[in-house]
Amino acid sequence: QVQLAESGGGLVQAGGSLTLSCAASGRTFRRSVMDMGWFRQAPGKEREFVAGINWSGATAEYLDSVKGRFTISRDNAKNTVYLQMNSLKSEDTAVYYCVADYSRTSGVLRRPYEYWGQGTRVTVSS
Repeated sequence: QVQLAESGGGLVQAGGSLTLSCAASGRTFRRSVMDMGWFRQAPGKEREFVAGINWSGATAEYLDSVKGRFTISRDNAKNTVYLQMNSLKSEDTAVYYCVADYSRTSGVLRRPYEYWGQGTRVTVSS
């Protein structure tokens, strides 16, 4: 099993910044072969992919609306993935979920993931 624990959510004013963290653990977590990422779900909306990063940290993908504002990174020594969010907008308000799954040969990061965290709430006030 893989356990994912998010932290760092909270209330921030529009234009502000926030950094989410996600620590991975568990008997089957293998940092050298697992891609990680973030999804979010806003009130009344479907869950959507926000960002993904491959196992080595060499490649990343982003939702178009967050490109240039959000940065995903990982520290494999700590089994942790981060989401640095800058220039936050009210439409970024959502519950953010950390995800992980074994890497695919296709290299595609915007895809369904097997393992999910419990989520952390981000509220951006305008």
